[in-house]
Amino acid sequence: MRMVFRWFGEGNDTVTLGQIRQIPGVEGIVWALHDISAGEEWPLEKMLEIKKQADEYGFHIEVVESVNVHEDIKLGLPTRDKYIDNYKKTIERLAKVGVKVICYNFMPVFDWVRTHLFEPLEDKSTALFYEKAQIDSMNNPAELVRVINENPDFTMPGWEPERMKRLPALFEAYKNVTEEDLWNNLKYFLEQIIPVCEINDIKMAIHPDDPPWPIFGLPRIITNRDNIRRLLRLVDSPYNGVTLCSGSLGVNPNNHIADMVREFADRIPFAHIRNVRLYDNGNFIETSHRSQDGTVGICDIVTAYHEKGFTGYARPDHGRHIWDEQCRPGYGLYDRALGIMYLWGIWDSLESAKREGQRKQESRLQYIRQ
Repeated sequence: MRMVFRWFGEGNDTVTLGQIRQIPGVEGIVWALHDISAGEEWPLEKMLEIKKQADEYGFHIEVVESVNVHEDIKLGLPTRDKYIDNYKKTIERLAKVGVKVICYNFMPVFDWVRTHLFEPLEDKSTALFYEKAQIDSMNNPAELVRVINENPDFTMPGWEPERMKRLPALFEAYKNVTEEDLWNNLKYFLEQIIPVCEINDIKMAIHPDDPPWPIFGLPRIITNRDNIRRLLRLVDSPYNGVTLCSGSLGVNPNNHIADMVREFADRIPFAHIRNVRLYDNGNFIETSHRSQDGTVGICDIVTAYHEKGFTGYARPDHGRHIWDEQCRPGYGLYDRALGIMYLWGIWDSLESAKREGQRKQESRLQYIRQ
């Protein structure tokens, strides 16, 4: 397991590279060019700037999250080929700075959806929260957009104000788009770009829908085990993979994440590991990474990765806001650092048990030989 840490860039993050450097075992940053709109080519000079910043602290930049997919591609419009060509050029340039994995998603209009950004937990920390009844009864998503973007100091990936201004037009465009249409458009996209990825040795890793069910009548397709199987068959290449997010998939109690790890391990170049607590009414809140604090079995998930000899990239995903930290929702320093140490604690204990098992086996074989 290769530990990485999401960083939003200088001037766009309360967390510094110097602080990340002090978290044990973190070898790289997960980055993006957040000022580049979906569909545009990423300039090589801006990529080199990020690489230079990371190099100063000994970090690699092998994982990008995200190179966003233009809505015309998801909609299957005639203009999609122009944006796919731009995506191919971006892939080629990312290879020049050492990128190995591109995390992306294929969610219509919205990226992740939450109703509260700073919901209190019992210990008075706060976390991202989803209230099902509020979403189900919401006639106008513009109010949700206002809540998500009420802090102008930080970009909120997937909720860019300039794109949210086009909300009515986007909903109109998706009015007759079905899940099958979305699947067909994803297949077309992957058939175009995976050959470029194979040439440039960069793996595509789709992020599951968050949450994994339709929102505001919009179709969502990367939601469960069967759909991940279908995704991987669309273009059967090791360069077509998944960012397995335990938090996104884990809010559906029918999704067994550890089983998915065991089945798809060789097609998971990137893992998001986080915990959530589900409520009977369909609400959920993000918790600490500790297994007992939520509903997702983090210990089982890490054990599954260890059993499969996972050598891909992993990061702690959203964290709580603790110790009065003022930060981008879900992306403070302290709780994510705690999460990393919890994940390393599980991993190191499994490694220790493995070595002890090997030692005992060697001792038995030596005894037999004597």
